Order: sequence, then structure tokens, then C-alpha cells
Amino acid sequence: MGLLSSRISITRYKVSGQLDGSVHETVYQGLKQHAMPKIEDDGSEAIVGWTSFENPYAPNFEGYSFVFGAYMVFAMRIDKKSIPPKLIQKHYALEIAKHLADTGRHFLSGNEKKAIKEHIVNTLNRRIPATPNVYDLAWHYQEASLWFFSNLKSANEAFETFFIKSFGLQLIRLFPYTTADLIAGLSSGERDLLLKLTPSQSEE
Repeated sequence: MGLLSSRISITRYKVSGQLDGSVHETVYQGLKQHAMPKIEDDGSEAIVGWTSFENPYAPNFEGYSFVFGAYMVFAMRIDKKSIPPKLIQKHYALEIAKHLADTGRHFLSGNEKKAIKEHIVNTLNRRIPATPNVYDLAWHYQEASLWFFSNLKSANEAFETFFIKSFGLQLIRLFPYTTADLIAGLSSGERDLLLKLTPSQSEE
């Protein structure tokens, strides 16, 4: 989901912690170290990496190009491979038949079948190109706030994990409860009341 899309989904975060030294240089090093690799013939089912907001298919963070005023704007890219089950089934059946013919046997053990299937999946993973998904983000370091332009569960979970790995900072997802706790300036008594709240279901 892109920042400039006509329809967007946003997840708001509070960034917990401080970076050492120059903020822009530290973020630059994190982006560069964990950038989306240029070699795409990897056998992995999914690859996650940082990429450029303006050119997501050729990451370039030189000259602090990710800095836009008070914001740092870049993107996370997930290249994921999805093999159709019927394609796996086809190659698996062919490989089983070939193996039986080569060995003169009439059946294979469970471990042999498992090894053959893993080999098929690994081989297909190297042949099939990955589908890229790009998720933009805007980070205001001074206000410790970040907007991630997706609310897809899998993308958000991958983002939260990859962010702390890259920058050593924890993300706190903001929804009504956390917003009240972190931003509203509650007293200790009000916070105790907040902790006792439970979700309610509306009746139609």
C-alpha cells in the first residue's frame, strides 16, 4: 500500500527509545545493512528488506535521500513466492514415479516421500519469481511517531520485527487503549480505571 495511493490504510505507531549519535546517519546505516538484496534468485519463500520510497525496485539511500523535512520516508518490501499446490502435486507425482522406476521398487517410505517433496518445493522456489509487495512509512523521529501504510496483519508483524532488528527501537501500535495510556497524560488513578476496562459488545 503506497503513501500516494488514492486509497490507503494506515497503522500508527509510537517509537520507543532513542538512537545513538546522528539520527540520519544511524538510520542510513540500518537501511543500508538491511536493504532489499539485489540478487533475486534466492530459494527462500519470502525476503524482507528496506527500499526507497521513490524507487522501490532499486534501493538507494545515498545522500540521505529518505529525509523529507522533519520526516524520514522509506519503504519495506516483501518479495514472496507462492507456488500453486497443483504444480507441486504434478512434479511430486512425476518424481515419485521416476524414483520407483529407477529403483525397481513398488513403494517408498514416508521419509523418502517427505525428502522428495521438500526437494520439489526447493527447486520450484528457485525457478518461480517472487511477487513484490511494497509498504511505505513516514517516521517523525522528534515526535517518536510513525505511520505505516498498511493494516494487513502479516505485513505489520513483519514490519515490527524488522524495524527493531534494523534500528534497535521498539514499536508500540496505537489504538484507542494505547493512545489513551501513552498520549492522554492520564493520572495514576485514571490509568488504574483504564486497566479495568473490558471490551463491550453492542446490541443491535
